[in-house]
Amino acid sequence: MTVSVGDGTARGDALSREDQSTGTPRRRTDRSAVSARRFAEPVGVAVLLIATLVAYLCNLSANGWANSFYSAAIQAGSQSWKAWFFGSSDAANSITVDKPPMSLWIPGIAVRIFGLNSWSILVPQVLMAVASVGLLYWMGRKYFGPAAGFLAGITLALTPVAALMFRFNNPDALLVLLMIGAVAATLKGIEDGRVRWMVLTGVLVGFGFLTKQLQVFLVIPPLAITYLAFGRKTWLIRLGHLVAALAAMVVSAGWWILTVELWPKDSRPYIGGSQHNSILELTFGYNGFGRLSGDETGSVVPGRGTGDAAATGGGYATGFAGAPGGMGGPGGAGRRGGGMWGQTGFFRMFQPEQGGQISWLIPAALILGVLGIVLCGKAARTDLRRAYFAVWGLWLLVTMAVFSYMAGIFHPYYTVALAPAIAALIGGGAWMAWRARERWWVRVVVAATVLITGIWSFVLLGRASDFVPWLRYLILLAATLGALIVMIPGIRSVAMIGAALALFVGLAGPTAYTVDTLATAHEGSIPSAGPRTMGGFGPGGHWRGGRVGPTMFGGTGNGMGPANGTGAGGTQGGGPQGGGPQGGGVPGGPGGGNAQGGMNGMPAPGGSTQGGSTQGGFAGGMTGSEGFGGMGGPGGGLLDGSRPSAEMTSLLEAVPSSYTWVAAATGSNTASGYQLAVERSVMPIGGFNGTDPSPTLAQFQRYVAEHRIYYYIAGGGFGGSSGSGTSAQIRDWVESTFTARTVGTVTVYDLTQPKG
Repeated sequence: MTVSVGDGTARGDALSREDQSTGTPRRRTDRSAVSARRFAEPVGVAVLLIATLVAYLCNLSANGWANSFYSAAIQAGSQSWKAWFFGSSDAANSITVDKPPMSLWIPGIAVRIFGLNSWSILVPQVLMAVASVGLLYWMGRKYFGPAAGFLAGITLALTPVAALMFRFNNPDALLVLLMIGAVAATLKGIEDGRVRWMVLTGVLVGFGFLTKQLQVFLVIPPLAITYLAFGRKTWLIRLGHLVAALAAMVVSAGWWILTVELWPKDSRPYIGGSQHNSILELTFGYNGFGRLSGDETGSVVPGRGTGDAAATGGGYATGFAGAPGGMGGPGGAGRRGGGMWGQTGFFRMFQPEQGGQISWLIPAALILGVLGIVLCGKAARTDLRRAYFAVWGLWLLVTMAVFSYMAGIFHPYYTVALAPAIAALIGGGAWMAWRARERWWVRVVVAATVLITGIWSFVLLGRASDFVPWLRYLILLAATLGALIVMIPGIRSVAMIGAALALFVGLAGPTAYTVDTLATAHEGSIPSAGPRTMGGFGPGGHWRGGRVGPTMFGGTGNGMGPANGTGAGGTQGGGPQGGGPQGGGVPGGPGGGNAQGGMNGMPAPGGSTQGGSTQGGFAGGMTGSEGFGGMGGPGGGLLDGSRPSAEMTSLLEAVPSSYTWVAAATGSNTASGYQLAVERSVMPIGGFNGTDPSPTLAQFQRYVAEHRIYYYIAGGGFGGSSGSGTSAQIRDWVESTFTARTVGTVTVYDLTQPKG
């Protein structure tokens, strides 16, 4: 027997025992109260959704192009339907981004309609936030009551990493919305037993695959287990429904994969992120099992030093595959430790890098989820509330476990995938606790939850000691008072005060971080929510604005090589200190903890070359555990888009329209800024990292001979600065064949004018 929901449930919650009486006047009062609630609820929902929309739209344009890697692909898709379909980085379809294209399709259409600007790209992400909050509200209200729905929706909207990623153009916003939809469809399937809801679940998961590939599979075990455990039909029919869901998933994702695989390779763009032009390789390698094992060929940080960026020099002291000349001493290339992407382990989500993004309410969500299941008691096997707690609890546990132990590339913003589960468990669990508040042991559990949440908020806020320093003490005081008041039985008004204090304790910290996130510009490939923290990352993007601290690569120091200075064996860097206008990195000083901390021969984006030898070290340096220094500058870099000067923009705009690409540059981020500035194709040699073997040297030479590429812009990703790989071969050929020219701080080669 399933649970009942609706007015009866809400009314039962609203009327406490001491308020109930008999008689006609009381019944009229009850009807009036119900009518008032029926009117207030839609108004409240509208306020929740509109407030989310307005808050997330505020200061949106400060994010500029956000992740220019994806913005350039969106711009390309607005000019070419072929580029739109494949997710190409440029309208000339030289190479795709390293993800499937579904997250690019909606903003691509928006740019076609409204033109190329920050709002056309980012407003669709904000609308996905509103839809996600609305879906969480709907589920909470359906299975518990309006209060649970409101709390779940508000909690999601006030989660710092959600406020970051729903205003950013990475694929995560759409992925989260699709996964929430899959949970809603599964619960609906449990409720009425019809197969169509599981088919819808499969379709949504398939679309999630076309958004961010295997990450969506993290929700498959929670969905399947929950449906098998709580579905209404016999186990054989339930199993058949899951097979139907699997078939729907394969069809909804497989049509695009099959199209790409069957399309002639010389007639489509190269599949970025793969080493053999294969979408299957991208799926199961770079974006798949490589993320778990750390063996990511062609990655920015290859797990075993493989790919075009493999070490030919010293390597990082922690085993990071180094660039020529070595970084941080004579350590050999090989598998890195916990350094670059944080230490793996059970408490990874609570570490400084991730803690302020997502972990504020993880303990409370786990406790309230278990409490909710216990309070379901001896309800029927198909009880929807128990199913609700099961699916969201499994989502949280499975995703946390994978994120905590994955050895490959991991960024703090990935944790947005935890936010819906946390919000849903908080909403449903708090509602169940309120209903059972007369039980002494429930009051003890709630009091402990309030205390734990307050103490953890105190710790998190202490990591950013300069950020609203008084707030953590206020939260700790409120947690202490709230825990004491929650223990007082029987008096509704007192219980309301305790609930208000608990709400403040749970949401004050993340709200402060969220407000800071909304007020701060975020750009680059690795954004980070909230203020700069000790041992964590700075606002805007953790390759920007770092401060001095223990390095993540072993030892301590001010950075890895100097800013506009010289390092051991290195020469002058070409980019500005801090890596561009948003920078703030600390210049100079030895990095890596020894005298050979300079990055020899690895160019600062925008640096220049003389005699075929690239100058420079990282502009601004990489800082230590408090964040990385900038890698941007006029010429862009591995993780930040280029910021072309007016002189450079004018140069590219003057290229005749007969040329397919106005320029070519190593790495997608370097190319992206120029492409967005002139709205014409710029070839990203080697894809995102500059390590993909596309184009080959022979292909590039043919394009130049056919007068299809006008300029070559020096600098860029790992491939363009290492001593091996396709992009390095192209660089060497260009340097030996054409004459360098400096435009501002950027070195450019005119490919129409060979030497001599």
